[in-house]
Amino acid sequence: MRQVIDSLIIETRGQGLFDFTARLRHFVRDSGIETGLATVFVRHTSCSLLIQENADPDVQTDLSGFFRRLVPEGMDWLVHTTEGPDDMPAHIKAALTQTSIGIPVSGGHPVLGTWQGLYLFEHRRRPHRREVVLHLIGE
Repeated sequence: MRQVIDSLIIETRGQGLFDFTARLRHFVRDSGIETGLATVFVRHTSCSLLIQENADPDVQTDLSGFFRRLVPEGMDWLVHTTEGPDDMPAHIKAALTQTSIGIPVSGGHPVLGTWQGLYLFEHRRRPHRREVVLHLIGE
């Protein structure tokens, strides 16, 4: 059994979904591992990871809108406000989604559905540099 680990930086432009499926595909291809499990982990608490449809951009618009309505800024009962009005809502959104995803690898490729893409879901308004760790174990 072999293991490969690497990290990548995703530059966000503020809130939204940022597709990095191609970068995962390159990582898996370059590893030489044919069968295994890729783990994707984001090292932050105010963004998250999603596997979501990559064909219709309206899906991203609707997801972003849903989370803005579900966890709006300006909730006056929040205590953690030091880093701005979007920070605690971003932490809540990250808690409702995920910071780690496991993706099977077969034939040297991530096993994703036809319309599935891998996204970093940025919950903060201002741009950030997000670090994502990619780990692959297999043969």
